[in-house]
Amino acid sequence: MNATTLQIKVIPNASKNELAKTETGYKARIQCPPVDGKANDALIMLLSKEFGVAKNSIEIIKGKTSRNKTVLVKNRG
Repeated sequence: MNATTLQIKVIPNASKNELAKTETGYKARIQCPPVDGKANDALIMLLSKEFGVAKNSIEIIKGKTSRNKTVLVKNRG
């Protein structure tokens, strides 16, 4: 099993969910508000679909209450 660490800037309350690559990492637009962890849950769902891994293979390791997050994506391989 190998893992990848991603730097993601989250923009909550967006018009749609989308993930875009930037020079320093990724930018994620999330429709959910940043309340009660809903935006974090939506981010994990988005990353799960984008990278084709299970939701439990994605972990926010830094920045749970910040817009700037460090996310660990574990790959089966």
